[in-house]
Amino acid sequence: MRCQDVLQFGQKLVCRRLLEPAEEYESHVAHLNILDLVVLGVGSTLWAGAYIMASAVAMHIAGPAIIISFLVAALSSLLSGLCYPELGARVPRSSSLYLSSYVTMGQLFAFITGWNFILFSVIYTACVAKAWSYAFDSLTGNHISQGLQGTFSVHMPYFLAAYPDFVALGLVLLMIGVLILGARVTSLVAKVSIGLNLLVLSFILLSGFIKGDLRNWQLMEQDYNLAASGPNGTYSSEGLGPVGSGGFVPFGFDGILRGAALCYYLFFGFAVIVNKGKGARNPQRSIPLSMAIFIFICFLVYSGVSASLTLMVPYYQTDPYNPLPQALLHVGWAPASYVMAVVILCALLYSLLGTMFFMSRMTYAMADDGLLFRELARIRAGTGTPIMATMSSGSLAGLLALLFKFHDIVELISLGILLAYTIMPFSVLVLRYQPDLNSSKNENTKNKSEISEREPSSSKPEPEAGTSNILKLLWSHVNTSPSQKSGRIVYGCALLLVPLLTALSLVLAQWPRRVFSGDPVCTTVAVLLLVLITGVTVTIWRQPRGPTPLLFKVPAMPVLPLMSIFVNVYWMMQVTPETWAQFGIWNAIGFAIYFGYGIRHSLAGNTDPQPPASDS
Repeated sequence: MRCQDVLQFGQKLVCRRLLEPAEEYESHVAHLNILDLVVLGVGSTLWAGAYIMASAVAMHIAGPAIIISFLVAALSSLLSGLCYPELGARVPRSSSLYLSSYVTMGQLFAFITGWNFILFSVIYTACVAKAWSYAFDSLTGNHISQGLQGTFSVHMPYFLAAYPDFVALGLVLLMIGVLILGARVTSLVAKVSIGLNLLVLSFILLSGFIKGDLRNWQLMEQDYNLAASGPNGTYSSEGLGPVGSGGFVPFGFDGILRGAALCYYLFFGFAVIVNKGKGARNPQRSIPLSMAIFIFICFLVYSGVSASLTLMVPYYQTDPYNPLPQALLHVGWAPASYVMAVVILCALLYSLLGTMFFMSRMTYAMADDGLLFRELARIRAGTGTPIMATMSSGSLAGLLALLFKFHDIVELISLGILLAYTIMPFSVLVLRYQPDLNSSKNENTKNKSEISEREPSSSKPEPEAGTSNILKLLWSHVNTSPSQKSGRIVYGCALLLVPLLTALSLVLAQWPRRVFSGDPVCTTVAVLLLVLITGVTVTIWRQPRGPTPLLFKVPAMPVLPLMSIFVNVYWMMQVTPETWAQFGIWNAIGFAIYFGYGIRHSLAGNTDPQPPASDS
């Protein structure tokens, strides 16, 4: 009985959800072209990176070399971006990575994906709200922050912000009310916002070329000491970031990589392109080309803004909260700085509303599936707004914006999105080698009939399972199409590769100098891990692949998905231990909800469980 309970429990973890007719993807009357897809992707992600992250990463982590960090992050996101369309093509009617994971890989994968997307959107909302608060405060001459800090700073614990940001909290609560009333971001508003912001960013790029100084990329410690020197020979580094070793790469190669890890999520707009691209003309061509153009545009904008910012202001003097207007003030363009601040306020409002809309819908979707509390799926009559999902997720984001420091929560954004986008190439890798669901059923029926026919003459002894038979099973396949046995081999190999790639990423991230300098222990461990990874990868490569025709297939299978997994895990290893502790607490809460409530109340778990397989 216990074995049967364990088996049923395991089946619930991998049970897949079937799409209902109401969820089917409706074809668009007017198909989207490549330009439409690029605009959708750019509008969903560009502004936060340009207005928030550029200064924070340049000041504390990478310096002027943030340009290289953006390049590395762009190339890494392209790997994940190439995996997403195939997963979406297997579930052409779904509109999110969460639902695609649920339909293809099962309940546990879907919960981890959805739960970390909620983390991403909650933290992103809090960061955008705080950025809006800082920009608004700068327009008032910093009177709001000075008043709050003078009143509350003495009473705030060291691990919280210097003062409670009531402006950010009020903004989030206002947006909750707007969403509950059923507001939507129309296509016209989106296009006007994108056009206006592109004009502003173009002005910033032009300002950097006109007022920038190349000496700001060649600063040394004596320049830092000069900036920290006050009147009467006093010295104070308050308000200044670390100087590092100076020059263009003040924090070394480690700073570039850590900066890339934080900048990775700024390219997540390719998910919007994939979801909307299912209604595009010729999606086989439109989706990959749109993603490449989108990533290239984002890289140009991010790197251009970062270059202009660090040319106008020394990297250790950039304002981490309101960088662009303060940079214009620094070079003497005060009127332009106020116009810039107003435009940034409008852009961040648009970004905040879109993120909170996504956050509430993700919470509602998981609650509607029974993975989160059912009360969160309550709909407001008349507008169709998920009122409880909007209020609960928005309140959590508002609480974070009220109490926590900007830099203490921003790294959590990257961890949440990196984990979700690590599951995606893993799913693509496994599903490519799985048999079609219908063919699997036919194969089972055929196998049963063959067994019954052979039963009278089954007295022949079974061959022993020796080493040669195991190697033959793993390395030589007789069938050209996948079977359940070959699918299980790939699934097991993929699961084995996850800890191997994680261990290799940990070694390379924590002890890179020891590995490449020939340290016997670290080098031996890295080489052994590479040998094992290569052997398991070849085993996967030798298995037959599914013949299911798809709109898009990942090239260089299985190498490209494995590279994507490795790079994503490597970026995760760049995050600080404190952020990992916060991330662990968030996921511990999630698993407590899932195993305590979700697994027993999920709709898919209460129907016939179905193993992971390819739907077509």
